[in-house]
Amino acid sequence: MRVFVTGATGFIGSAIVPELIGAGHEVVGLARSDRSAAALAAAGAEVHRGDLDHPESLRSGAAAADGVIHCAFIHDFTQLDSSGRTDLRAVETFGAALEGTGRPLVVTSGTGLLAPGRVATEDDAADPASHAGHRVPSEVATLALAARGVRSSLVRLPPSVHGEGDHGFVPVLIDIARRTGVSGYVGDGSSRWPAVHRLDAARLFRLALEAAPAGSVLHGAAEEGVPTREIAAVIGRHLGVPVTAISPDAAGDHFGWLGAFFAADVPASSALTRERLGWAPQQPGLVADLEAGHYFAAARPAAA
Repeated sequence: MRVFVTGATGFIGSAIVPELIGAGHEVVGLARSDRSAAALAAAGAEVHRGDLDHPESLRSGAAAADGVIHCAFIHDFTQLDSSGRTDLRAVETFGAALEGTGRPLVVTSGTGLLAPGRVATEDDAADPASHAGHRVPSEVATLALAARGVRSSLVRLPPSVHGEGDHGFVPVLIDIARRTGVSGYVGDGSSRWPAVHRLDAARLFRLALEAAPAGSVLHGAAEEGVPTREIAAVIGRHLGVPVTAISPDAAGDHFGWLGAFFAADVPASSALTRERLGWAPQQPGLVADLEAGHYFAAARPAAA
């Protein structure tokens, strides 16, 4: 299958590309810079120049492909509504290019847009009031494409997609702990974060491309929910700083924009995904990955 991949040089996309190539697919990656183009070529993928702000580049890439995996997203936490609108426009562009073909379109979303406080399943609808509500329109648009002759599916990823090279939420928590001298968690630390290793996530994207029925919602949660106090405890131990409870009222001051996300109790099940696609995560869990030390090695101070 000739697969057009957006976000192909990102943390997750750069794992999806070799996963697809290893399974015999031909990959065409979207590149907005010379550096991205070089990385794609080195990975054995064909380069398609463009970006999310140029719908024509998305349309032409999708039209020439047998399937699309959409991983790119503008992660600007100061302009989430704008990022959501850009993402929706991309999904609509892909839909128009693939309409009536029966070709697969796999779109990335997040478990964080589900109602908190209980274990969410693939059957749960997105909550517009969630912290990730800016992604809800893209979810709705993706699922609606199933009625227009597109084999569309959603892969909801957890707050922590971990592994070497991670530049997401966990590295931010580590940086905050270094800066403040404490590894904090919000309240009693019982809030749960689902997690998945990037290599397991990449395998799920491939399985969705190959076999997910039209209108499918899939959860890429290898772990249903890791208590945030456990995450803080590993960080504190590796940095040699105290592990401290931060009151909900002070979470914004301590964690900044990440406070609301780290306080959210958003466990998610992937039981239906495993049953439907035979997905079986094999990589280390989040705590084990943190214990391996690579999250802390790059910024360790030089020996005296």
